[in-house]
Amino acid sequence: MQYIKLKSRGSSVSFLQELLRKLGYDAPSSGYFGVETDLAVKDFQSKNQLVVDGEVGIKTWTMLFDKTKPAEVFGGIFLGEQDLVDFSKRYQVDLAAVKAVNEVESSGKGFFIDGRPKILFEGHIFWRQLKARGINPEDFANDTNQNVLYKSFTRKHYLGGPREYERLEQAASISSEPRFREAALASASWGSYQVMGFHAIPLGYPSVQQFVDEMYIHERNHLEVFGRYILKNGCLEHLQAKNWAKFAKCYNGPAYATNKYDEKMAKAYLKFLKD
Repeated sequence: MQYIKLKSRGSSVSFLQELLRKLGYDAPSSGYFGVETDLAVKDFQSKNQLVVDGEVGIKTWTMLFDKTKPAEVFGGIFLGEQDLVDFSKRYQVDLAAVKAVNEVESSGKGFFIDGRPKILFEGHIFWRQLKARGINPEDFANDTNQNVLYKSFTRKHYLGGPREYERLEQAASISSEPRFREAALASASWGSYQVMGFHAIPLGYPSVQQFVDEMYIHERNHLEVFGRYILKNGCLEHLQAKNWAKFAKCYNGPAYATNKYDEKMAKAYLKFLKD
């Protein structure tokens, strides 16, 4: 595991925060190693007879894994080499390119430490999905649900990590009418590749619920929806040509350059090409 400490960022910090929350710490889900995470780590180190320095290296990771048993949750649900080989053959893409995209786009892992698939709930999409189902969201929006039902995109209501399920359930429970739950499920991005639920029907799933059910099974199911998405939306040809800028624009949107997705994939491709 990666060595991390105060002010570190990334997927390893997010995973650390998940483990700490499983142990009862009120750690954030930000992916940023801030003061709260630092205090939680130091408390854990103190209680487990480790050097109390707030730095998470092999000894602290080892004790965290021993206490939280993540292998018991994740055993048998991660992608393997053969999954990527099969994807490469099916979509006629160089294996090194498949591995590069998987490394950059897969968000580290597709499941939270509690075994549920990763999600991020979007309240502005929920607004649109209700309208698409013939429901006027303005009739239901109020102060009690303003964190899950709003017109325009904002990051301020994100809770991050498994707590995004709290927002999902809050949205689904605004009304007992089944269309609200369907709209809520359609308004979250799911799994390793964070594909929005509203893509379910266009991608060939019988229903949004069926799509969600498959996201709970295995990261292989996440790779399946990723493949369907890039084929349906014209991204596959750019991946086959290894045109990283065009692929990133197609998959990540016009702001892809801000996060340097194309540069990251190009670099990862060269790395895997040498293996």
